Amino acid sequence: MVSKALTRLFTAITLMYSASALNLPLDKRQLSSTVTSWATTESPIAKAGLLANIGPDGAKDGGAKSGVVIASPSTSNPDYLYTWTRDSSLVYKWIIDQFTAGYDSSLRTGIQNWIASEARLQQVSNPSGTVSSGGLGEPKFNIDESAFTGGWGRPQRDGPALRAISMIGYVNWLLNNNGGTEASTIWSYIKLDLDYVASNWGSTGFDLWEEVNGNSFFTSVVQHRALRQGAALATALGDSTRASTYTTQAGSVLCYLSNYWSSSNNYIISNINVNNGRSGLDTNSILASIHNFDPNAGCESATFQPCSDKALANHKAVVDSFRSIYSINSGIASNRGVAVGRYKEDSYYNGNPWYLCTFAAAEQLYDALYTWNKTASITVTSTSLSFFQQFLSSATAGTYSSSSSGYATIIAGVQQMADDFVLINKQYTPSSGALSEQYTRSAGTPTSASDLTWSYASALTAFNRRASQVPASWGAAGLTCGGSTTTTSSTSTSKTSTSSTSTSKTSTTTGTVSTTTTTTSKTSTTTSSSSTTVAVTFNVYATTVWGENIYLTGSLSQLQNWSPDNAMILSSANYPTWSITVNIPASTTFQYKYIRKYNGATTWESDPNNSFTTPSGGSYIINDTWR
Repeated sequence: MVSKALTRLFTAITLMYSASALNLPLDKRQLSSTVTSWATTESPIAKAGLLANIGPDGAKDGGAKSGVVIASPSTSNPDYLYTWTRDSSLVYKWIIDQFTAGYDSSLRTGIQNWIASEARLQQVSNPSGTVSSGGLGEPKFNIDESAFTGGWGRPQRDGPALRAISMIGYVNWLLNNNGGTEASTIWSYIKLDLDYVASNWGSTGFDLWEEVNGNSFFTSVVQHRALRQGAALATALGDSTRASTYTTQAGSVLCYLSNYWSSSNNYIISNINVNNGRSGLDTNSILASIHNFDPNAGCESATFQPCSDKALANHKAVVDSFRSIYSINSGIASNRGVAVGRYKEDSYYNGNPWYLCTFAAAEQLYDALYTWNKTASITVTSTSLSFFQQFLSSATAGTYSSSSSGYATIIAGVQQMADDFVLINKQYTPSSGALSEQYTRSAGTPTSASDLTWSYASALTAFNRRASQVPASWGAAGLTCGGSTTTTSSTSTSKTSTSSTSTSKTSTTTGTVSTTTTTTSKTSTTTSSSSTTVAVTFNVYATTVWGENIYLTGSLSQLQNWSPDNAMILSSANYPTWSITVNIPASTTFQYKYIRKYNGATTWESDPNNSFTTPSGGSYIINDTWR
């Protein structure tokens, strides 16, 4: 009897220990209560930690100038005492949302200081260029607002888009609160970033982890959002030319997003036009979804809303990729949340879970729960079926109404998984509540940069979404690729070649070791003095292999002045026809060519150059075939 009693006691203790060690209480009500309790205590700690990293009065700002957001006070192993455009914009997105929603009116001075600082940084010449020649793509600066001139992964093209998104949120509030003068001043900063995005969205650059030079899903997603919001603001401020340009380019970016989706893998390839040996599974894609969340857009897939079938399928694939590679995830059921890192092949600091990545995995599910509760239904497709079967094994494609038992089961399971992610982070957060960048994969010990500002922001946004505090809509509802296209004319271009300046282009032919040289003729351009632009859609029929893409460049600044490095990528949404729409001055003669990029090799279309003269107004479609 004694041995049986001891056995039962040991079993009970083991179960209790397993639950408490992972902070995953056996009772769902207890789990929810634990998350709520921690959110209540950790939120003020995270907010204080975030504000402590902002100059000039932050307790840990390291002497940063007014409005400068430091990434971390860590000065060695690693040295993060710099300001990144991306990080600071994401931090201030949360701050601005808090202010404009009326949660904390004391934040306004800090917002104004940050905007003033970013305006100064825009004008700082740096290794990426000047304000008018690519400098807006510079990723980081010294905390005294001087240029960082060391070696780095540059350019990074998400920063200008994120900065514009954050500033637009504040300007929209100003316009509704008699702040027109201040709004006009800030618009002068915003349009610099948006003009950069409109001109460079198709160009390659380094991803948000600063490691991969290609086209990044996160970057493309925030560029699309920035252009949409920018077009609406330009309209409100009477800048019809920019409104048209931003709308046109936003449409092209939206169509381009389809290039990241792999139907064969059922997940998002987070970086394309690269050959780095990775699977493509990356929390880049989850971060993109939560920073693209529009509470009025439902579960629409064109913009990869958090509850869209593609975003949910991708969530499962990304999370599952970390289940077996971290020791601290051992023994956790396949339908429960786990510690999440950047990507499974990561080796930085031995490749660990990140607080912000794990919070992001939770936040996407909280966003989804908000939308399902709002719409009172859940739609399951063949794409998202595997995600839903984690919680309801009998799930089938179709719609579950809020009155159904299947709906209730799914909601409970998703809520539990989302809370799991938060509790995993809680388990590996010290009693002080301080959030580093990472915690070790084997023991959960905080490591890398301490007091990471982005980690604090990620905790705060996850807690907000869990409490159904959502950001303002940005106009994502109803958007579809090609949905705003109204032009239907179809005309082949005349093709002439005028020898002016010849430039040798060397490209490697795929599958061989030989190289070929193509001579591209460049000609002068005749432009009218009119400020009218014409939306020209370039369609080219071109078959490609997986990973190969088609780009456009030509003799105008709008076509990147014959630069193969800055050539604009076309959308393959209607493959094998590749498309892009560019606003070009009316009554202007120009020349252009298409190029292919694959595995680092660039191949130009054969001579002669294509030539076209825009009409005096309206829009036009050019249909070409690759030569």
